[in-house]
Amino acid sequence: MAEINPHINFNGNAEEAFNFYKSVFGGEFAKIIRFKDLASTGFQVTEKEANKIMHIALPIGKSVLMANDVPEILGRTNENENRSKIVISAVSKEEADKLFNGLSVGGEIEMPISESPWGSYFGMFRDKYGIEWMVDFDPKFNGQF
Repeated sequence: MAEINPHINFNGNAEEAFNFYKSVFGGEFAKIIRFKDLASTGFQVTEKEANKIMHIALPIGKSVLMANDVPEILGRTNENENRSKIVISAVSKEEADKLFNGLSVGGEIEMPISESPWGSYFGMFRDKYGIEWMVDFDPKFNGQF
């Protein structure tokens, strides 16, 4: 069965916020990926963006709170509006495809579902109601970030 986990976009202070959340909830980060960790000839990262968070995950009970810093090239996240995505951690590629294809009907695909540079099967879209979703399957984590 798929799990749903919250994902928050930040304007460069994701690490600060998540250190605060960790101080409140306890636990340890399951994953921290900085933009510099993914830098390559096909994915250029500026010095200013290098240490910003591309992905951070904090397990809380059976859920995972996740976030990233939005790269400046994409503009600032309006902090007075919805800046969250719903993340579905699928248990198989087939489930990921089914959920992605079903929920994205009539919506706007931001990133088609496919193998990602960080090693999972991933896609992102805004559904026809304006809700933002990420669908991910990572066999190393068995449906769990």
